[in-house]
Formats: sequence, C-alpha cells, structure tokens
Amino acid sequence: MSTQQRFVELQAIRLRRINLWRWIKDIAFICLGVAAATFGLKGFLLPNEFLDGGVVGISLLINVLTKLDLSILLVVINIPFMIIGYTQISKVFALKTFAAIITLAICLEFIEVPFITHDKLLVSFFGGFFLGLGIGLSIRGGCVIDGTEVLAIYTSRKTALTVGDIILILNIIIFAVAGYYLKIEIALYAILTYLVASKTVDFVVHGIEEYTSVMIVSQKSNEIMHAISDHMGRGVTILKGKRGFGKHGHRDDDIDVLFSVITRLELQKLKTEIAKIDEEAFVVENSVNDIKGGMIKKRPLHD
Repeated sequence: MSTQQRFVELQAIRLRRINLWRWIKDIAFICLGVAAATFGLKGFLLPNEFLDGGVVGISLLINVLTKLDLSILLVVINIPFMIIGYTQISKVFALKTFAAIITLAICLEFIEVPFITHDKLLVSFFGGFFLGLGIGLSIRGGCVIDGTEVLAIYTSRKTALTVGDIILILNIIIFAVAGYYLKIEIALYAILTYLVASKTVDFVVHGIEEYTSVMIVSQKSNEIMHAISDHMGRGVTILKGKRGFGKHGHRDDDIDVLFSVITRLELQKLKTEIAKIDEEAFVVENSVNDIKGGMIKKRPLHD
C-alpha cells in the first residue's frame, strides 16, 4: 500500500470516528433532554395544570381545556413543524426531532414521576427550569422537542419579522387565551414559567460563561497585542487592514487590526489595558454565541 493510499484510509477512519462520536453525543444530549422535560412536565407542570409558551404551551393549554392526552397532542401539534424542518433545515434534523418527540410522548404516557409540590412559585420556576433544560439539551443534540423555533425561522424568511418577534407574538397569543379561558393568575404564572425556561435554554445552548469578540483598530496595535497576550493571557489574531477613512480623514497606509475573544467579565479590564496605551483606539464589541478551538481557556501568566 502506497503512502497516499494509507493517508486516504487513515483520513476515512478519522472521519468515521468523528461522525460516530458526534452521533453518540447527539443521542446522549437528546436522551437527557427528554428525561429533563419529562420530569419538568410530570413532576411540576401537569399535576398543577400549569402552562408554558411555545408548542409545549399550546399542548398544555389544550390538555387543560379539553383533557385530551398530552402525549398525543405533542406529537400531532409538532407534525407541521417537523415537515417545515424537513424542507427548510435538513432531513437528519427532522428525523432526530421526530424521534425525540415520539420518545417524549412515550415517556409522558408510561413513565411515572413522583409528585413534587403544589407551591405555585416553585412549580412555575422549577417546571420551567427542567423543561428549558430539556429543550436546550435537545437543541445541543441537533433537534427540537418544541417546534416554535422551526416555525419562527421559517416565517422570518418570508416576512420582515425576526425570529424573536415571531416567538414573542405566538406566546402573547397563548398567554392571552390562557388568561381568557382560565385565570389571569394562571397566565401570569405561565409567563414566569416561560421566562425561566427561555433563560435556561440560553444557558444550556450558549453556555453560562458568555464570550465577546473584540476588534481593535489602533496605531499602537503591537503594544495592545502584547498587553492582551501578556497581561490577560488571551489569544490575539492580527488582521491586515488596507486603507480606509477615519477620525483623521483618509488613510492610505496599511494597519494591523486585532481580533480577540474574551469573557464578558474581562471586558472592562481589556478596555482599561487599551486606554493605557491608546485612548483613541477604535474598539468594536460583538456577542458570541459559541466558540470552539483556538485559545479559549486562559493560558497561565508568568511573573
């Protein structure tokens, strides 16, 4: 076997290993997500007839009003969103979503979860927390157990509304119907449940330690680069800037543009380090949802 053939074979093995490990992680995330959502629904929300937002909220509302089986409602109401996911996102996404929702429906139907509490505040908070944990873990696994996001993404492509606008409008309708047909108090607790679930999803999907990307344009970029690297232990990428227009008019000479990713807690320290060197530096900040690779963890600083 030639060296080239050996390389191709090793590359194929490596890709299969990566794909297998990804599938194992996805399945683990989805199973944990279904387990957390089942616990939140059967341990807190269902026994107390509490509601949430999104497709799960619609299913819970119909369940409270009509006493139809929640497991059946979850599957039936999510079918249109699975179809949208198949056509707009991917076949694999739709199949994972279908499997996750069916598994959740089976768990809700057959798995017994001990009753936790009747305290409305605890039910609203922890019910939302475990439901949000389940939704977030499922998203990490490459699917959803609540089709709201799929509908929002699809609609945002057809209208001027953003994904957040569409989710907000849908939830306002759900809470308004709950307040009209049930009680205002139930609708208010449903809003609290939704807010807790939504924030939990953000933590699970994006991480508790939020990152910020920073671009710095300065005539003293070399000194700032060393300050970020030596004083803060963060990595820096140098981008080449060619010409432009700024505070002092047109600039024909090239300039180094610095790019770094730091945590939000380090942002003020970075600004201080920059101000020490160049108070007129141009700094652009952007929130980062997720990062991988590179020098994410701080390297140890030496005295």
